[in-house]
Amino acid sequence: MLGCIPSFLSLLFLAGSTSAQLSGSVGPLTSFATKASNKVCDITDYGAVANSTEDVGPALAAAWDDCKEGGLVYVPPGTYAMATWVSLTHGNASAVQLDGTIYRDGDDGGHMISFRDCTDFEFFSGNSQGALQGYGYKLLQNGEYGARFLRFTYVSNFSVHGFAMVDSASYYSVFDSCSNGEIYNIIIRGIQIGATDGVDVWGENLWVHDVEVSNGDECVTVKSPAKNFLIESIHCNLSGGTAIGSLGTNTNISNVHYRNLYMNQADACYLKSNGGNGTVSDILWENVLIHGGAYVLAVNENWESRDEDSGDGVQISNLTFKDWKGFNTDNSRPTIRIECADEVPCYDITLDNVNLWTEDGDYVTWSCQSAYGEGACLQDAGDDVENLASYSTAQTVTQTP
Repeated sequence: MLGCIPSFLSLLFLAGSTSAQLSGSVGPLTSFATKASNKVCDITDYGAVANSTEDVGPALAAAWDDCKEGGLVYVPPGTYAMATWVSLTHGNASAVQLDGTIYRDGDDGGHMISFRDCTDFEFFSGNSQGALQGYGYKLLQNGEYGARFLRFTYVSNFSVHGFAMVDSASYYSVFDSCSNGEIYNIIIRGIQIGATDGVDVWGENLWVHDVEVSNGDECVTVKSPAKNFLIESIHCNLSGGTAIGSLGTNTNISNVHYRNLYMNQADACYLKSNGGNGTVSDILWENVLIHGGAYVLAVNENWESRDEDSGDGVQISNLTFKDWKGFNTDNSRPTIRIECADEVPCYDITLDNVNLWTEDGDYVTWSCQSAYGEGACLQDAGDDVENLASYSTAQTVTQTP
């Protein structure tokens, strides 16, 4: 009954080069099997009934209280209604195994299930059939939003994997100030509408891989502060893609490596801000395949969808885009857009073997503003990056790559 079979892809990654941009090991310090051998808290022993009507919230909270120190909370196969949300805190060497389906049956906002101040932690499905179902369409079709599914705050040495999240009434998962974690083998399905981010993540030393997202907003997005992230083997469908931001004051993002990204009507890079300050540095996007998208490669420091923050702009440096190919859906928008803040121009930007075209017409445009480096319409900074001038240019390209 209790068990988890690691995916073949995961085993390959563990045996391969997972160290890129990571600063140390990730994942739980104790196996779920060890935790289960210590103690199992089956939610049905705490009053949960898989009848789609009785509220599972109190049973889940009670099981957590009994197993948060060294045990495993077990959600057996079946369908469980959730009308009251739970905040599960101060776990140590604990795990939650979701083998059934929990669906939203309440109208409150917030997060259905949140974890805070936990270490050596695992949230997973042992039968690969665990799921969260939000029935979000009931609210979203009327322009309303409801609860997010999952939030992890100050969680360290952890993994989250092996289950599905379907039709959230808002965001799907948020990883807030987490460290030394692995997030993988997750599938997300929802309707195409904004404010339904799939995975929002910030913290330190995090590995996100083998995640597929179909939604109407961001797919896997890095927020500030963030350091030492490896994000790979991500499939984004009908979404905002793998973004950074939006960014404001005191931005601090460095050493992020994106690789092996597949975009279907999604954007592989949208780095966005409006004013603000701080830094973004040492970011690599490589091996990217794009089948349509609105802003397939975009750095936009004049993003008007965000109110302008105080400050001259975020200082962006050492961005590398390597081995990209694909096309956008509308050539009225720049296929390559690197528009930085005039007061703090970007520098050390490199486009290496980036081949992007359009499915709409026989030309594309590139747009660059106060951005220095190599490739597309970028200008050469020379040896003095301390005194870079502002500029703006656009280039029309009629030859296919």
